[in-house]
Amino acid sequence: MDKLFINKIKTELKKATILNKIIYLNVVIFIILNFLNVIAFMLQFNINPILEKFYLPANTSILIKQPWTFFTYIFIHTKFLHLIFNMTWLYFSGKLFLQYLNYKQLIYIYILGGIFGGLLFIISYNYIPALNIYTENAQALGSSAAVLAILIAIITYIPNYTIQLPLLGLIKIKYIGIFIIIIDILSIPKGNAGGHIAHIGGAAFGYIYVKQLKKQTKYNTHFKNILTKIINQFKPTKKFKSIYKRPKSDYEFNTQKAKNQKKIDQILEKISNSGYESLSSAEKSTLFNASKK
Repeated sequence: MDKLFINKIKTELKKATILNKIIYLNVVIFIILNFLNVIAFMLQFNINPILEKFYLPANTSILIKQPWTFFTYIFIHTKFLHLIFNMTWLYFSGKLFLQYLNYKQLIYIYILGGIFGGLLFIISYNYIPALNIYTENAQALGSSAAVLAILIAIITYIPNYTIQLPLLGLIKIKYIGIFIIIIDILSIPKGNAGGHIAHIGGAAFGYIYVKQLKKQTKYNTHFKNILTKIINQFKPTKKFKSIYKRPKSDYEFNTQKAKNQKKIDQILEKISNSGYESLSSAEKSTLFNASKK
């Protein structure tokens, strides 16, 4: 039974879309962190200093020692409702996103949207007087900025797409985006100011990315080059069967070289007598390959 369950998980992971893999990664990290918290509690061990190495700090003196947190914080949730809320939004906005754009763009916007949101979070805590007093201990975690980047990106791409909502009926998704942004702005003084500011940063990135995408500017290529290695980590790897080849002896190598040269000489002589157009496609291919060596 256990083996069957494990095989099902392996099969699902192989067939999973990029969107599902991102969701699975967030869920797995949440489960691992909560198991670690349980073990730490039972052993009376304070695990927070270790976990905080993966949260994004507003304090730049701490940030400079752990720059990887720009990436790690967007996959970390400590509260179940926070995880469920973000993953639900990611699933539905991501499904719509992939109907019009591709999986590479989904990864770009998710990662860079999260980083952009984190950057705005840090700038705000270091330069806004109302937040500056909390800079030393302020930390960001959660995929909200990255998820909102995906949502606002697809809203910007198809603003007049309509969906059916209970009580409200058919509504254009651009109004949903505007409503979410307004709520985040108005919520800044009411608690979790850093989180709402990061949301706005992620949303701004999603909006800017799609605007540039529609203009077909050089920024699209720049974004693609930034995260090529990250995207490759989400692709299934192909296994190639190794084939052993015995190395050629000097005699074999020189014999083969002489045969190849003789063939080239014959082709060149044919060109001299009858012109290049008289060559067969195979002879042209041989000549072309020889010219590359």
